[in-house]
Amino acid sequence: MRREYPSQPLVGVGVLIRDGDKILIVKRAGEPSKGIWSIPGGLVELGERVRDAAVREVEEETGLSIEIDDLLGVFDSVSKDESGAVRYHYILVDFLAHPTGGELKPESDISDARWVSPEEVGQYATTRTFGLLMERLRERALRRNT
Repeated sequence: MRREYPSQPLVGVGVLIRDGDKILIVKRAGEPSKGIWSIPGGLVELGERVRDAAVREVEEETGLSIEIDDLLGVFDSVSKDESGAVRYHYILVDFLAHPTGGELKPESDISDARWVSPEEVGQYATTRTFGLLMERLRERALRRNT
């Protein structure tokens, strides 16, 4: 299945990893969004459950083992070229998780990774979906505090 100009949407997973008051952001090494900060993730493989794909992708990209805490949301990510043709189309299933082991070391599809506070995120160029995830995280925190 081609990622660029696919014949149908591709299912991807992403994981917002929280460790105390820090979250993990990663810099994408490839398209789409090359050079932009986001969360670790990738495509679900045939026969793989989405949660298993999320755990696998995090370990492949960061060297970290994680435990999934919750589903954060399902998002559409559609990018079109200048002529209006769909260049990329992903259905993204994003989770909240915490690390359980391993050592942070950027691998695979990321060129950099770092732990930052949610307040520092605004200093980085991030994907649109990452912004939506941060909004969801803030909304959850507000609901817990009311």
